[in-house]
Amino acid sequence: MTETKFMADEKKNPEYGGIDNETVAAIDQGVEVNAAGYRDQLRRQYGLLGIVGIALTVDNAWAALGSSISVSILNGGPPGLIFGLIVAVFWYSFIGLSLAELASSVPTAGGVYHWATIAAGPNWGRTVGFFTGWINFYGWMFDLAALVQITANILVQLYATYHQDSYVPDSWHVYVTYVGVLWISTIFVIFANRLVPYTQNCGMFFVVIGGIVTIIVISAMRPANHASNHFVWGSFEENNLTGWQGGVAFLLGVLNGAFTIGTPDAITHIAEELPQPRKDLPKAIGFQLGLGFLYAFVFAIALSYAITDLSALQGGINTYPLAVIYQQATGSPGATFGLLFILFLSSMCCCVGTVLTNSRTYWALARDNAVPFSGIFGQVNEGLSCPIYATLFVSIIATGLGAIPLGSSSAFLALTGSFIVLTTVSYAIPFVANLVTGRKYFPPGPFHLGKFGYVINSIAILLITMFDILFCFPYAIPTTVESMNYNSVILVGTVALSALWWIIHASRHYPGPKVMQLYIHDDGAPISSIGRIEKPNGKSPKTEK
Repeated sequence: MTETKFMADEKKNPEYGGIDNETVAAIDQGVEVNAAGYRDQLRRQYGLLGIVGIALTVDNAWAALGSSISVSILNGGPPGLIFGLIVAVFWYSFIGLSLAELASSVPTAGGVYHWATIAAGPNWGRTVGFFTGWINFYGWMFDLAALVQITANILVQLYATYHQDSYVPDSWHVYVTYVGVLWISTIFVIFANRLVPYTQNCGMFFVVIGGIVTIIVISAMRPANHASNHFVWGSFEENNLTGWQGGVAFLLGVLNGAFTIGTPDAITHIAEELPQPRKDLPKAIGFQLGLGFLYAFVFAIALSYAITDLSALQGGINTYPLAVIYQQATGSPGATFGLLFILFLSSMCCCVGTVLTNSRTYWALARDNAVPFSGIFGQVNEGLSCPIYATLFVSIIATGLGAIPLGSSSAFLALTGSFIVLTTVSYAIPFVANLVTGRKYFPPGPFHLGKFGYVINSIAILLITMFDILFCFPYAIPTTVESMNYNSVILVGTVALSALWWIIHASRHYPGPKVMQLYIHDDGAPISSIGRIEKPNGKSPKTEK
């Protein structure tokens, strides 16, 4: 009878110990450990509303679409923008479903890093997970830099709105503002971590309510000046200024839509701060993709009708044309300032949430000894509930990345493109590994794809492969050294840096994350510091009778 009960528990929760708990995966020498194999060190302070708030705020979809419109405005104008968003959400729906399944099964701050480790099995998990974790971290660093760059541009435009006759823009103005925004967000994450859930709820308010207000204002003011239906829906060919043929130009422009809703794994790195991560993470990913698309789609249409002079928006990739659209839509400096201020509030909350995401990503790598000076960066100040050194490191690196636009006219596109390419590659690796190993290492969570998993994972992999290749094409032809697309160089460079660190350190000193012993039930799995995982009564599942 006891053996039967244990077998039932193991089927219900196949981690060693068979513990039916949202946050406790096993007992390690009398200590409850979470899905990552560690004792909880961070407060589980985010409920469903809080994590949805982070998801919507970090995504900040309609604001991201408008703020990165320079990425795709040359790729067919408004039709390229609107239909490119539809294609992007179709693509990311398969990514979101695949990530939601893994998050529901193994909710850890490592996210795709841990999932790739588990999916690749006992022989390859350590290596595959290591590279996946580093690629994902690099991708999120580029996203942080792009988002802070957007927020800095908004602040500069707030000043310029009332000083149009005297203000002469310069790239260093944006960089100085960039540094201020970044370090204010960093200080807040470190010293006011208990207040971060409230900032994300405020961010959700500004994203949801601010989005509605913005859409109404740009639609209702100066309706006589609105663009024609042909301009919004049928002017693709005449506004394709990339030099590429129509189909290629359109697919390259999908990058704007991908950047708009391309953060489905953000909240997975907050998994160890949720009381019910297995149930809430899939819901939050669904809300992020669904509501993000809805707001961005309506905003894209309203924005397109508000454009009266497209040529004024084509000043370069590093410019901020959304402010010009607001001026064209309202004809009022006051209204333009108000709309930009709404955007600034939501974007500032977004920066706080993204610093939080990045710090947790790097900390998850550090505590597994996967980064240089892991003993330092893996530390957590439990009083502040924050990995302080990991947070500071992330912000120092982001400070350097923010200087790139000082020397390149296409730097912003490089930041957004690299974010999409690197993060989607890090998604594809666990998807591929999971298919190759027969999807056998992940215990079913509350959200499980079942028999559709093979099809959904496969479509996600195919679309990632296609778009990542396209996003490495030159942005326009003919191209120059300055305007060249360096996404492929950045991808190869990040892999090369990761390989160098693997050779120098990880091949000998990186044991692999503790999830290997929790989820890879194979005697060939390497032994790490977690040792033996016990059942609650202290007995091994192999010896209980």
